[in-house]
Amino acid sequence: MRSEKKGCADLAVFGGEPAFTEKLHVGRPNIGNRNRLLERIDAVLSRRWLSNNGPLVQELEQRISEFIGVKYCVATCNGTLGLEIAIRAHGLSGEVIVPSFTFVATAHALQWLNITPVFCDVDRHTHNIDPRLIEQLITPRTTGIIGVHLWGRPCEVEKLADIAERHDLALIFDAAHAFGCSHQGRMVGSFGNLEVFSFHATKFFNSFEGGAIVTENGALAARARAMRDFGFDPQNDVSGVGTNGKMTEVCAAMGLTGLESLDEFIAANYSNYKQYHAELADLPGIRLPPYEGGEKSNYQYVVLEIDEAVTQIPRDQMLEVLHAENVLARRYFHPGCHRMEPYRSRLPDVGLRLPVTEMLAEQVLVLPTGTAVGADEVSGVCEIIRLLVAHGVEIRERLAGRQETRS
Repeated sequence: MRSEKKGCADLAVFGGEPAFTEKLHVGRPNIGNRNRLLERIDAVLSRRWLSNNGPLVQELEQRISEFIGVKYCVATCNGTLGLEIAIRAHGLSGEVIVPSFTFVATAHALQWLNITPVFCDVDRHTHNIDPRLIEQLITPRTTGIIGVHLWGRPCEVEKLADIAERHDLALIFDAAHAFGCSHQGRMVGSFGNLEVFSFHATKFFNSFEGGAIVTENGALAARARAMRDFGFDPQNDVSGVGTNGKMTEVCAAMGLTGLESLDEFIAANYSNYKQYHAELADLPGIRLPPYEGGEKSNYQYVVLEIDEAVTQIPRDQMLEVLHAENVLARRYFHPGCHRMEPYRSRLPDVGLRLPVTEMLAEQVLVLPTGTAVGADEVSGVCEIIRLLVAHGVEIRERLAGRQETRS
């Protein structure tokens, strides 16, 4: 059951009952068949093979390779370490061009390896790195480009590949959002020199915590596999510097179980996305960036752009109202990597060349979805958002007045 919202007085932020008794989350974990998962975990315990490239990790790597249509998959303990290993396996150094409108791990993976992330602005409509702006950022120290398939919407991979080839640069994709998505009929994971997935608990497909590096390049895969295991090669000789990036068997058990329910997870996301789109598409000041027709998608993010000039209420005040209703919407990726440390101290004026990133960081709102959210919850969230837009000025002024009273 949920509490209906007919007017401003009904809003929880002004003393009404919250719309939902249970909090609605962005990225609440999807869980497949529990019995099958527990069977796999029980078998892991019986084998007493808990890590070190166990049979479930090997099976998961094979299944992911087949699903994407690539030769090699190297499972890792998380997506961030997978990205660091991919960067190091490719031998990147100096400077690498990345978007700022992404999770900070994309930039940190470079900085952690003493590589300078050079921030590029993103396309206004796709939110992905804008190929038209990359070449002006290339210097003699540039060794690569990292594109991010944001929201599961693939980058303009052909344009990025052309730039990388003409300038002899590595091309890596952070595909943390894009497992199960396709571009021109090819699955994400088959582009660039390497692609890296995240299977964190908040992703629609998760392995509790985990990630994977996928590639068609056997030499890169071999280097990544050795680096994942302290530098040990198949002959048990340490061939170079490595780290401990191995996925555990229990995490692989969760991954294999999730793969068996992948269609169910995507169907739930798609149903929610369609309903959100139907109920909010014509709302003034609210834009839902569309997914590309005819392609596979996981639909795991329901993204709104809030145009305050039209709604008359800023995104952050909308967020405050929604949170009071137990709708834990989130503002991704505020305020942009370039405004986080150490980057903001090093480049205090870089935002001047990132106008789209700065705008989106103030506009984007991501709504709850996934298997824990159904049609009634979506309707309730949309009801609140419609109320916010219909009474934007009143709600804004009441919230501002309440803040003045407190201060």
